[in-house]
Amino acid sequence: MGSSGISSISLYALNGPTPTPQSLLPGQSYQAPGVGDCLRQQLGSRLAWTLTASQPSLQSATSKGFSNTVSRGVPRSRREGDTSGSVEITEANLVRDVLYVFQGIDGKNIKMCNSENCYKVEGKVSLSKSLRDTTSRLAELGWLHNKIRKYTDQRSLDRAFGLVGQSFCAALHQELKEYYRLLSVLHSQLQLEDDQGVNLGLESSLTLRRLLVWTYDPKIRLKTLAALVDHCQGRKGGELASAVHAYTKTGDPYMRSLVQHILGLVSHPVLNFLYRWIYDGELEDTYHEFFVASDPTVKTDRLWHDKYTLRKSMIPSFITMEQSKKVLLIGKSINFLHQVCHDQTPSTKMIAVAKSAESSKGAADLFTDLENAFQEKIDAAYFETSKYLLDVLNKKYNLLEHMQAMRRYLLLGQGDFIRHLMDLLKPELARPATTLYQHNLTGILETAVRATNAQFDNPEILKRLDVRLLEVSPGDTGWDVFSLDYHVDGPIATVFTRECMSHYLRVFNFLWRAKRMEYILTDIWKGHMCNAKLLKSMPELSGVLHQCHVLASEMVHFIHQMQYYITFEVLECSWDELWNKVQQAQDLDHIIAAHEVFLDTIIARCLLDSDSRVLLNQLRAVFDQIIELQNAQDAMYRAALEELQLRLQFEERKKQRELEGKWGVTASEEEEENKRIKEFQDSIPKMCSQLRILTHFYQGIVQQFLVLLTTSSDESLRFLSFRLDFNEHYKAREPRLRMSLGTRGRRSSHM
Repeated sequence: MGSSGISSISLYALNGPTPTPQSLLPGQSYQAPGVGDCLRQQLGSRLAWTLTASQPSLQSATSKGFSNTVSRGVPRSRREGDTSGSVEITEANLVRDVLYVFQGIDGKNIKMCNSENCYKVEGKVSLSKSLRDTTSRLAELGWLHNKIRKYTDQRSLDRAFGLVGQSFCAALHQELKEYYRLLSVLHSQLQLEDDQGVNLGLESSLTLRRLLVWTYDPKIRLKTLAALVDHCQGRKGGELASAVHAYTKTGDPYMRSLVQHILGLVSHPVLNFLYRWIYDGELEDTYHEFFVASDPTVKTDRLWHDKYTLRKSMIPSFITMEQSKKVLLIGKSINFLHQVCHDQTPSTKMIAVAKSAESSKGAADLFTDLENAFQEKIDAAYFETSKYLLDVLNKKYNLLEHMQAMRRYLLLGQGDFIRHLMDLLKPELARPATTLYQHNLTGILETAVRATNAQFDNPEILKRLDVRLLEVSPGDTGWDVFSLDYHVDGPIATVFTRECMSHYLRVFNFLWRAKRMEYILTDIWKGHMCNAKLLKSMPELSGVLHQCHVLASEMVHFIHQMQYYITFEVLECSWDELWNKVQQAQDLDHIIAAHEVFLDTIIARCLLDSDSRVLLNQLRAVFDQIIELQNAQDAMYRAALEELQLRLQFEERKKQRELEGKWGVTASEEEEENKRIKEFQDSIPKMCSQLRILTHFYQGIVQQFLVLLTTSSDESLRFLSFRLDFNEHYKAREPRLRMSLGTRGRRSSHM
């Protein structure tokens, strides 16, 4: 970028010696016309004022004595008491060496000391302490120059340094170029003095003190650049931009303006990356400098979740985490539209990238107003892109309809369909699981759809509804392995991921089992109602029937309360929250997050999470007791109805024979009849005993379940325990259930 000081000298030599600035000639005032313009042309737009602004002070400094100026060409005498064999040197030679040192080149008497890492006047040279100190202060510019130049030379050839790093090197080259322009002026002044002699203008001669004043501001700039180089070691991309931005937080306006100028150049590639990403969804980040990372190994179905991530180390400090997340979301939405939704319609009609960031000045101006202009651009792209994506998902891919279908079918919200399906499936599912065929169950499912209100659903939804058979374990029946399934693909699979569908499957199995318990108890109640009148003629069964009826009533109450809790307090409340969040969602991530919260909530409150495993086991034990009651009652009714049938047949034969004028029964037949009746009556205590054992087991399980509910951290589960034990039957038997809610609350607060 910038030319070296040596090349500048040769350039001036080709064009002839540069005339001495008029302000430095004796007898001329500082206000001579055209002087400022001439110097500014020589020194450049940035450093010209360093000479012109300091000239009045220089004149006053050099007007103190004529001998001070004349003495620069005369060898200085040694101090009194200096007996060493040192070499004397003129100030003019020191000035010439210093000008070489400014460019990082060793002079005759000032050389780089590698052990101390600095430029030093050779020890054999005899100098006063003030001149030696002044020379050391001036030589610091050479050390700073070398530090910056070494960094730029190394990094400029490193392709892996990236565009941001190359921009940083270009900014450093630009500053060094301005520095070289100053050195070229000083070299031309020195050459003019050598060619024409010091008598041309004694006050115009270069001295160490004048160099110290003229290089004051360049030294500040080089110190700032050297500090930046140190701070930026080992950094690249957005991390490098953050390191530069950290130096803008200073109270020195001169230093701040310099760093802001460099930041404008460094942030220009970052801004280009950002605009290409948020407007076109393109990520051309060869050297991994941008804060959005892409994983090319991720397939399209996981594009939204896994393909694009944030490189937190590369987020520039002038961009907040919230802004960077929005930037990630904007480009991700565009790529999702293009690759998954196959929608190439432009998602935004904003100002083109080239117009927004065509110059580094535009970048610098934008980053000085991060809270307004930059934020407005990000927000506008975010809202427009996200809104368009949601419109495509809802209108073209029916996202909300699929969500409602999950609620109706997998969460048993379509009551008429679920009931009719159970009625049709009952004969099939009562068989062993190994004898089931999926195509038979699919046909039953289609019959249930056609016979209920489900037939009016969108054909696209009904096409996705299917039957699934779970893994079969020994002894399983069809009820244990049957499940409904819902096929998802394309864009909607981004919301309904495999993990989500597995959650739906778990919830469906739980709800299906609970619904089956309700179905079984309904059949038990039907059995009571249908057989009560038939068995009136068998008074010996009244005790068994009463005991059976009481136990069934307890179970009906338990299942109804559980069903109320699951249906209204869990599913309906959670669904209402989900629907409200989905309606207010501003982007796809909001919908995905709301849907995951919905699933996590119903998993936890349906006792399907790891923390509720003991509760779930107790509830399944209750369900098992309901099935046991059904089996016991069916066996009892079969025996009773069979006995009743035999008794009726005996009476019928007896009447028939009497009508024929014969004896109704013989002694042997009557004895056989009485023997059979006695055997049946003897079996009744066994039935009663079986029911008592069943009742004892059931009540023990429910009691333990209630104790677990009362100690739950979920308030709704604690209230469920009150409803299940509404008449305090279990509370009277179990001391742990006698604590009031307030007592439990106070105890838990002290723990």
